[in-house]
Amino acid sequence: MLIEMSLGRIDTMFREILIFVAGTTPQIISETVCALACKKPPVYPNEIYVVTTSHGRRCIEETLIRKNILAEFAREYNIPEVKLSEGTFVMARTDEGEIIDDIRTEKENEIFGDLITSLVREQAGDLKARLHCSLAGGRKTMSFYLGSALQLFGRPWDKLYHVLVSPEFESNPDFFYKPRRNRVITGKSAAGKVIELNTRNAEICLAELPFIRLGGRTTLSGKSFSELVAEGQAEIDTASLQPFLDVNFRQRTVRIGGDSVEFSPVHLMVYAGFLRRKTDHCRCPEKPYCLDCTECFVTLPDLSGKQALDEMAKDYKSLYGEQPFKDRELISKWPEGMGQEALRQYITKINGMLKRHLTASSLPHLLISSIKQYGNTRYGVRIDKGKIRFG
Repeated sequence: MLIEMSLGRIDTMFREILIFVAGTTPQIISETVCALACKKPPVYPNEIYVVTTSHGRRCIEETLIRKNILAEFAREYNIPEVKLSEGTFVMARTDEGEIIDDIRTEKENEIFGDLITSLVREQAGDLKARLHCSLAGGRKTMSFYLGSALQLFGRPWDKLYHVLVSPEFESNPDFFYKPRRNRVITGKSAAGKVIELNTRNAEICLAELPFIRLGGRTTLSGKSFSELVAEGQAEIDTASLQPFLDVNFRQRTVRIGGDSVEFSPVHLMVYAGFLRRKTDHCRCPEKPYCLDCTECFVTLPDLSGKQALDEMAKDYKSLYGEQPFKDRELISKWPEGMGQEALRQYITKINGMLKRHLTASSLPHLLISSIKQYGNTRYGVRIDKGKIRFG
């Protein structure tokens, strides 16, 4: 199976990684393995991970391992042997180090969420691995966490499934996969009557579920599931409309997406001054991203005085690299600050440069805009603070 990646075409064989959440119905593991083996082309697991409780592990060991269910399946279908080992089981532990026997509390739910997310994140870090994640087993919250984790870290080639089995065979303790030759097992009718079932009538459907894949499209640094969700939401809220804005002082450019605007030193200094009101002087640091917040907007007197110029002069010095004293020359030119009229003219010229070089869709977030409040006009840039980078 070949994959095509953004860095060029790379022909490689996937390492097929199966990830399950499981409770007291180990059948979902063998049924999923069976369904994948019957796909065209077939998928055979290189590694299997099962996130479960200590009770769930006992159920799996008593059936799939001690009764050799997977070994029998592999022999019957003449496929590579499917093994469950010590490393297969991913167990959640309490803060005291005790393995969790069942999920009963909000804290235990949180522990499982973080564990599942960490596992998916780690496995998705291997570009040669393809993840096959099954939602069919375990508590409903475990399935939710697995699907959500795959949304955060899944790549285009990763898969999300739910295995569906004919109702009369679903959760039947004697049915683990559809054998090639018919077998007769005991089951119950809809009315609860004990009946005989022919396995040739069993149907196993592996439903592939669509999901939004954010893997590689966001930069997530959080550790817990809740932190990662908050970061991912922030990326979604700003990514579609706001590309990163990169300020390069040495090159005297502002780059937005694929567009680059070259500024004169003083114009870039003033524009950076407005941007730093968001990054260095945010008045609402508790907010993870800006959206409609304009608390960082300032009046012309705020930015045209001596203190503001002294601060902007630090960036002005960076524009000239090894040339000394450029910041002092600037301050000596305007010992009391650049003044409101000069600042107003610079804002007009900066916005003119941006309008000439950038697409209309990105301009509302990048222009120096104004709002009137309580008789004062305040100025600022609406781009999200997390999208600004200085270099």
